[in-house]
Amino acid sequence: MKFSAFLAAGLLALGLAAPALAQTPTGVWVHADSLTEAPKYPQGFAHFDYVNPDAPKGGTVRLGTRGGFDTFNPILPKGTPAAGLGLIYETLLTPSLDEVNTSYGLLADAMKVADDYGAVTFRMNPDARWHDGQPVTAEDVVWSFEKLIELSPTSTQYYANVTSVQVSAPGEVTFTFDMTGNRELPHILGQITVMPQHWWEGTDAAGKPRNIGESTLEAPLGSGPYQLQGFEAGRTITYARVEDYWAKDHPTQIGANNFDALSYEYFLDEAVWFEAFKGDQFDWWSEYTARRWATGFDFPAVAEGRVVREEFHEDYNGRGDMTAFIPNQRREKFQDQRVRRALNHAFDFEELNATLFYNQYDRIDSYFFGLPFAAKGLPEGDALAVLESVRDLVPEKVFTEAYANPVNGDPTRLRENLRTALNLLTEAGYRLDGTRLVDAGGTQLGIELLMHQPTLEPIAANLQRNLAQIGVDLQIRMVDTPQYINRLRSFDYDMIYAGWAQSFSPGNEQRYFFGSGSVDDEGSRNYAGIADRGIDALIDQLIAAKDRETQLAVTEALDRALLAHDYVVPGYALRYSRIARWDRFSRPQALPQFSNGFPTIWWWDEAKAARTGGAGQ
Repeated sequence: MKFSAFLAAGLLALGLAAPALAQTPTGVWVHADSLTEAPKYPQGFAHFDYVNPDAPKGGTVRLGTRGGFDTFNPILPKGTPAAGLGLIYETLLTPSLDEVNTSYGLLADAMKVADDYGAVTFRMNPDARWHDGQPVTAEDVVWSFEKLIELSPTSTQYYANVTSVQVSAPGEVTFTFDMTGNRELPHILGQITVMPQHWWEGTDAAGKPRNIGESTLEAPLGSGPYQLQGFEAGRTITYARVEDYWAKDHPTQIGANNFDALSYEYFLDEAVWFEAFKGDQFDWWSEYTARRWATGFDFPAVAEGRVVREEFHEDYNGRGDMTAFIPNQRREKFQDQRVRRALNHAFDFEELNATLFYNQYDRIDSYFFGLPFAAKGLPEGDALAVLESVRDLVPEKVFTEAYANPVNGDPTRLRENLRTALNLLTEAGYRLDGTRLVDAGGTQLGIELLMHQPTLEPIAANLQRNLAQIGVDLQIRMVDTPQYINRLRSFDYDMIYAGWAQSFSPGNEQRYFFGSGSVDDEGSRNYAGIADRGIDALIDQLIAAKDRETQLAVTEALDRALLAHDYVVPGYALRYSRIARWDRFSRPQALPQFSNGFPTIWWWDEAKAARTGGAGQ
């Protein structure tokens, strides 16, 4: 996270105040931690400003989701965890929704950072209780972290700089690092899911010992505002509000968790899923298809006002995106950058935006697209200095060329870009043999695009059709969600359409997005198979950044280096969420700046429910 004049201008354009360079005080106990600006809420605050502290309790929210689930184990890297487990489990710190990267004590009532940022200690809240009444302890935190590292390769990579965790005093847990100056590590350690050691090391109703290393459908024990009430394996889950929840009067929880129950229903088919929403089988629909948003909401409940449509810009104020076609460099054919670049020339986003997207989208041109510090133009100032420090490890064009995607949109431009793509592929060793582009051995260049969302097939077909004109055989392989997840985790694909969400405070997560240390870690999010010394060096600098200015300068440099390698074919993005809902709920008049807050700070409205039909009471 690096701050400069252009960042300040960008923040002001977003209506945000330029953040002061924040640093959590060291050597003393503090109630909150922030990476970008001083915490808004002081010690002893009553509640977050954006909540209604008098919100009524009651009603049920019915949610729909896609796929299935096969475990209630929240940390096991294999299997598909159930939706809503975050309602059961809690973390040491909890974020506010009207600040960027700021968290307040929850299971821990305070934290203390070492003077050199080489360690952090959390002091447990003496009021924190599991649902069986036992206290949440520092020992639970140690056990949870150790199991997370033991079972999850991604977590091992993410927390690579943590050398030890121990109960350092009664009710206190200390994490020690192998480096100093890492301002982000204390913050992200506050986000660890804490689990009950005594429960996991006990036995189930049949007397069988539990095992955190195995999948389970036994109702789990947690400390959060909800507990599992019932489920049908793979299909439905219901969570009920815990009446004697230990933190119901905690300042971070007042005005939240207002529904008596939340239920999830799973759907395997996209069309059935949407029809179920239209048929009032669940309450909230998050739309990701431009065509359906423009043309698919003409059913009677919308006309009658019983279903409300709304766009929430708040959901994107604090995040950036890179969504893209991602070639897997673990496949030899994609190790040549010219092949990857050629794919980008064949993607006609402009045609899609005009004919399919109703001009709702923008083309992505940054790994931090939508954030004010995304790279633009040629590097200058601090970002240029960072790139100079790794000049022999990054492509020379980061200094001389501003990144730009090829532009299509009409037949003339497409022909020119396909000619460029064919030239790049010819330079990479391919040749046209009739209508087939083949390698030296006569084998056609073929690509399997692995997908699990049928609604994205027209986007893939655009690339498929254009590549066919230059002899490349792109096959779209549509699989069900569980198979897709399994193949994704084992990197068993040529190419996928996926991406990475980015925060206002990039840091350690970049290692398992793009770091060479994660390239062979099953389940990591290094989808592209990136293993590059220059990228690693920039990630190391990012993690070691001692202030916001340096952090943002290195982030910009990393963005430029990633773009210069043509690792992906950038897709498109929307900077607001499109939501339809059955009109049974109310919310605070002013939403928090960085989230629509649903369902956490919304509540059941009996009058609206009566007019709408009353489902969910």
